[in-house]
Amino acid sequence: MEEKWAHRADLAEAAINERHASSLWYLPRTNLAVVSWPPTAKDKLFVAWHYWWQAHYVDCLVDAALRSNTKVRRRRIADTLRGVRIRNLGPLTANKYYDDKLWLALAMGRVSSLNKMSQPKPQQALQDNIMAGTVAGVGVLPWREKEGETFLNVPSNGPAAIMAARTGDTDKARHIVDWIYDHLINDDGLVMDGVRMEMTGPRYIKAVYPYCQGVVLGACLEIALALRAEAGLGESQAIESVEHAERADAAMVYITRIRSLVQAVATHLATPAGVITGGGQGDGGLFKGILARYLADVAVRLPSDSPANRATKKLAARLVLGSADSVWEHRLEVDGLPIFGTEWTEDARLPHNYGLTPSTLGQKVGVIRVAERDLSVQLSGWMLLEAAARVSRYLADSAKKV
Repeated sequence: MEEKWAHRADLAEAAINERHASSLWYLPRTNLAVVSWPPTAKDKLFVAWHYWWQAHYVDCLVDAALRSNTKVRRRRIADTLRGVRIRNLGPLTANKYYDDKLWLALAMGRVSSLNKMSQPKPQQALQDNIMAGTVAGVGVLPWREKEGETFLNVPSNGPAAIMAARTGDTDKARHIVDWIYDHLINDDGLVMDGVRMEMTGPRYIKAVYPYCQGVVLGACLEIALALRAEAGLGESQAIESVEHAERADAAMVYITRIRSLVQAVATHLATPAGVITGGGQGDGGLFKGILARYLADVAVRLPSDSPANRATKKLAARLVLGSADSVWEHRLEVDGLPIFGTEWTEDARLPHNYGLTPSTLGQKVGVIRVAERDLSVQLSGWMLLEAAARVSRYLADSAKKV
């Protein structure tokens, strides 16, 4: 099974690089992913390029490099980061949306963890710029710059908590996640989108998106692992102080939240067969893939030191592998490479016009507007298959140790 999913992830990578990867404006040593396939002339010129989609493209490139760290993959990552910097027409901080900047900061952080790759130079400046936007008195980020408390949401604050925990600021990460749990958990145990502060008081945006569940899972996991490390858990030494015991107890709060949220996702955002649902086209095309990424993180990294944790890891793995089986079963193939459906329970549609009598302008120019044409949808499929490859590798390694 391990080899099967690695091979399928390779094919998903090849599909993106064959159909979407392109130099930026013919500049040498640059690479970006064209936002649609087949592309329009404007797409090829990167008139639209979607900053945060490129961040997830980088993340997927890192996933592939973690499976096999080749010179070709490292070069493509470096060229893509260079392409992002040039196309942004200014420093990477020149983006008013904090969630966009956070996705790129997280991807760059993973790049710096790869062997034979140094920390991208703008990474620290980007992180500092993001955290400087924290709303005084609330301690969390707004959605956009200069908004103050107007709109506080999970798409910005979930990734912010992940970044804070990964860079050593566990207390900041805890504050953000605790704020989310104080304000944005619905009766089903799922994470809502955000809260708008209006003249009449707070108005909660109750929409439930797959990626909001994903980033909160990722943040809780990073916090729990950091607190456990501070308490000496997972190492040979025993807990020897009151402070360490407090850290261990605090870690259990976040582990309990992970258990409950994975169960809520399985109950409300997946089919009985364990296939994640929801999302869509455009930005929504990425939502399910992001959830799958962090479910894989839970399946692989959540400690196995209790029956409840082991059950949660098994359920997270089931959601990832069940979704991957379904998206692969419903794929199309062109020239031997997959096209993934926007809905993982339905057959993918081909974004082409094969000589049928044109009845719309889109058909006349050879392009039928379907969700599968979006880079976001195809990246989500690739992200899912990388998650499946990671989970299957972990399960195979675990079986060998038994």
